[in-house]
Amino acid sequence: MKIKKLLYVILGCIGLALGAVGAVLPLLPAFPFLLLAAFCFAKSSEKLHRWFTGTKLYKNNLESYVKGQGMTWKTKIRIMITVTVLMSIGFIMMHAVPVGRVVLACVWVFHILYFVFRVKTIKQTNGNR
Repeated sequence: MKIKKLLYVILGCIGLALGAVGAVLPLLPAFPFLLLAAFCFAKSSEKLHRWFTGTKLYKNNLESYVKGQGMTWKTKIRIMITVTVLMSIGFIMMHAVPVGRVVLACVWVFHILYFVFRVKTIKQTNGNR
């Protein structure tokens, strides 16, 4: 059990680091990495989870989604653009695998539909990015 918790802590720290970088860089979205960090910290340590959910990084980027309130359009668009760019690279590299391209295209379409229609949109406040 200790190894599993240690792996969660390490993965949570990696997610936190990438999320912090994503909060600053426009191309890298903070949201999925911070969500990973929240999940891993919750699985590994109550103390780490409490600390993380008390940070400004969590409150500005993740809190409203976790509470079921949704995301701002700006956050949704950043995530959708990043996923589109990354999936486009995979799509291009799969030129010899038509089935892979079809699967990737279906995943991309469902991803976009999910963020547009299933994730609630909230108004941007001063605290949100």
